[in-house]
Amino acid sequence: MNVKTKVTIATLIVVWALPSLGQRIQPEDLEYRGAFRLPELAGEPDWNYSGRAMTYYPSGDPSGPADSYPGSIFALGHDQYRHISEVDIPVPVISNAKNPAELNTATTLQAFSDITGSMFGELEMQTVGLEYLPAQGSQTTNKLYFCCGQHLQYQEATHGWCDLNLSSPQAAGPWHFGDHNNYTTSDYLFEIPRAWADTYTPGMYLASGRFREGVWSGLGPALYACAPWEDGNPPVSNSTLTSITPLLLYGVDDPSIPEIVVSDDRKMNVYSGPDQWSGGAWLTYNAHSAVIFVGTKATGNWWYGYSDGTVYPETPPYPPIPDPPHDNRGYWSEGIQAQILFYDPADFAAVAGGTMETWEPQPYAVMNIDPFLFNPGFDHLRYKKHNVGAACYDRARHLLYIIERLADEDRSLVHVWRVNEPSSGIEDASVIRHFELYQNYPNPFNPSTTIRYSIPNPAVVTLSIYNMLGKEIVCLVHERQSEGIHEVVWDGRDRDQHRVGSGLYVYRLEAAGLTHVQKLTLIR
Repeated sequence: MNVKTKVTIATLIVVWALPSLGQRIQPEDLEYRGAFRLPELAGEPDWNYSGRAMTYYPSGDPSGPADSYPGSIFALGHDQYRHISEVDIPVPVISNAKNPAELNTATTLQAFSDITGSMFGELEMQTVGLEYLPAQGSQTTNKLYFCCGQHLQYQEATHGWCDLNLSSPQAAGPWHFGDHNNYTTSDYLFEIPRAWADTYTPGMYLASGRFREGVWSGLGPALYACAPWEDGNPPVSNSTLTSITPLLLYGVDDPSIPEIVVSDDRKMNVYSGPDQWSGGAWLTYNAHSAVIFVGTKATGNWWYGYSDGTVYPETPPYPPIPDPPHDNRGYWSEGIQAQILFYDPADFAAVAGGTMETWEPQPYAVMNIDPFLFNPGFDHLRYKKHNVGAACYDRARHLLYIIERLADEDRSLVHVWRVNEPSSGIEDASVIRHFELYQNYPNPFNPSTTIRYSIPNPAVVTLSIYNMLGKEIVCLVHERQSEGIHEVVWDGRDRDQHRVGSGLYVYRLEAAGLTHVQKLTLIR
């Protein structure tokens, strides 16, 4: 299924489930620590056009300095190769000038190696996932788990594992990921916290998923919990893994066809065809948590065709191919923003328990990370929509690592955030520490409702109401406000003072580069 007409869409994330607000990690809990460079190498493979897969290894670099950044990172190098290298983690530096020369540079600990043993052959426009886990089940060594996909594939074997010694990785695989769609399973990999998995997906400590542009993977990112070690040590090559539990899928998986069956009532709010969710991590801080996806979000109009605005029709006559750089046919949009999506693990627990459908979880917050990137604009959208790569998380020190691709000339940079201790969720009106948008009251309402929010510092605040098509109905606030709790009353009228009809609406708060959204219901 291809979208052949332009679609207008707002950059808006809707909250559909609101359990235990105080237990969620919020965007404002992430403190930016800076970035570091990857090594400059002679010859290939190297760190140019790199960064589509990455994992944190807590026992790496044991002789490194005591600088609060222990451990190491395994990451994928140049896109044309399927080679992994291990590097240490230097102290990140904040460069206000966005100058890579001001940053510290990582040191190679293990040189690039093909950890898959070329088991996947040649892949077109490959996607790769990577995650470290300590020995599981009957394993006697720690493992790097990997998966490999490509732009067009159907029921192919995509997953495997290897040892951490890159000179002798002892790769095992490939394995089929159940009978699940390749377009939903073979990109990002990350660890599921043991306490959560033992409760909701017993024994499954590895998450695997993918988002493929267009509609082939469903109308949003997909995610599964799995345990490959339960099918053997190792499972037989080309066998099918069985210990898998779906956690997120915006559509219906029909194994008889190569794409996910989609419909408008089973999509992420708000989905765009050109989106690129390329990495993920399960963040925790004591009892607080969030599952995040990182990548780029299409903004404004989007279409299938060429980047100069040419829409590719369903039937002939087809338009001529434009001149470079507009000659790549695919999904395009008027704008692109690098973002982090935040999901509540309580929703995934409900899906695993059968009380929520896989398409019902929705992001509760979104974070714009363009201001932190060194090259967020690019000269052309074909590069910008791939400028964010993989993510990984140091759970012991609450450090989140995200790759920015093509930021250091052709090399990648690694950005670092620290998750600070979230609040308890109980707000002291005299000391506002967090940016928060509260549920309106009453809800449902008629004829008016009160919306409350808090901001920790003076900022320009925008609060708007949208309908479910993403169209702004009215802007209630657009001004600089002092820190503290604020409230505003909406009387159910649009910007022209006309009464709007009954139904579900969304209110969206923006301040200091952060965004929160909630939903409300008007009953006439």
